[in-house]
Amino acid sequence: MRTLGRLALFAATSLLAWPALAASPPLKPCRIDGIPNELLCGSAQRPLDPARPDGVKIDVHYLVVPAMARNKQPDAVLMLAGGPGQSAIGIAARVLPRLSRLNNRRDIVFIDQRGTGKSAPLECHEDKKPADTEQLDTAAQMKRLDTCRAALETLPYGRDGGLRFFTTTIAMQDMDAVREQLGVPQWNLIGGSYGTRAALEYLRQFPTKVRRTVIDGVAPPDMVLPASFSPDTQAALEKLFDANAKTHPQLRADWQALLASLPRAVTVAHPLTGKPEHFTVDRDLLLRAVRAPLYQPSLAAALPAALHAAATEGRFESLFGLTSAFGGGKGVQLATGMHFSVICAEDYPRLPQATDRPGADYGRLDAELYARVCKTWPQGEVPAAFYTLPPAPSPVLVLSGGADPVTPPRHGEHVAKALASGHPERVQHVVVPESGHGVMAIGCMRDVMFRFIDAKTDAAALPQDAGCATRIPRPTAFQPVQQEATP
Repeated sequence: MRTLGRLALFAATSLLAWPALAASPPLKPCRIDGIPNELLCGSAQRPLDPARPDGVKIDVHYLVVPAMARNKQPDAVLMLAGGPGQSAIGIAARVLPRLSRLNNRRDIVFIDQRGTGKSAPLECHEDKKPADTEQLDTAAQMKRLDTCRAALETLPYGRDGGLRFFTTTIAMQDMDAVREQLGVPQWNLIGGSYGTRAALEYLRQFPTKVRRTVIDGVAPPDMVLPASFSPDTQAALEKLFDANAKTHPQLRADWQALLASLPRAVTVAHPLTGKPEHFTVDRDLLLRAVRAPLYQPSLAAALPAALHAAATEGRFESLFGLTSAFGGGKGVQLATGMHFSVICAEDYPRLPQATDRPGADYGRLDAELYARVCKTWPQGEVPAAFYTLPPAPSPVLVLSGGADPVTPPRHGEHVAKALASGHPERVQHVVVPESGHGVMAIGCMRDVMFRFIDAKTDAAALPQDAGCATRIPRPTAFQPVQQEATP
């Protein structure tokens, strides 16, 4: 990852760039892994239960990357992380290069949402371990989650049903408290994946405090995540089959043969240690293993060869290597406890009424897992208004990847239509046909986002030309190198 060369400039001037902070708790110099320069950190004390301001308190931690220019704009950029369960501060080093132009004249703020990072974390013991095949096993996962929930309920902020107070609605109230503490008049919101749901909820609760919004890989509040996972992943898998029909005409047959061969005992060399691992591949394990690389077309390009090797030769190293490649990396891991506190409160109660039709292969895989966990997980109260999508009060740029297995364009289209009600000029939906989960990562999209947020007027903010991304082709399928036979 490239570093931001000019970050050193604010080492001596950053405190001068915050005239509105005189009455606020001081920001302190801090260092973040992956960023070589000194930044600023702070925290806001918040009630665990908003209805009991004198009760248990938690500290919501945040990171500020000050604008480079002295003559900065007052509207800071707030990055809302995905998951649910991802630490915003944990992904700062990855995200900052995409926001470098915005950082010239705007502060960039990363807030660890309650339950993540340093903000009353709800982490399970396994959260910081690299992904491996054992973590895909349903039975083992259920045991770990039961143990994790019991441990979290012993924490000061987990006792007496404390896990109920980590909903998106309450968390967005924390975000606004940080805005007030920093003296920021309005945020420019950027949310990815679950961060789009967070952004939409902030926009609903605090419409006058948002200047511009970018949502990438949209997870609407009325989307029942455990139910939508199945058809959306199935659609991405079918698109993979279609895209490789000429180079791998047997791919669908390989897939069906592989499914029919399960369960089967296999031995696989661990992709990181090289040590042999012995386990049983069942249908659930295979389906979860295949989903992971579908998130990124560059990894999905290796799936045809990996599936062929597994189906015809019983070799699973490539497939589980791709799964580990997706799951690795610092800052990627989720706080599992926060994840289930959100999903069990916001999605699980609506699961019986979900209208999404299960995928042919994926069926009710995810719905059944979440139903089992949420039966015993404390569930917070969610206001009915949370599931609504009021018309956008300010410009919104909606981004979707056509090959996304979890938040494909159908969700972005639904949100864009609702937000544009009455004011279609305020919303633009950009679909990048061959992108996976996350369009902002495409190099030229940083300029699109910059032009959108930096535009002087709302009328000039939209529409934006994103042809630089929409014309990018799908990566061609990986072809293993064949060793020539020795004469």
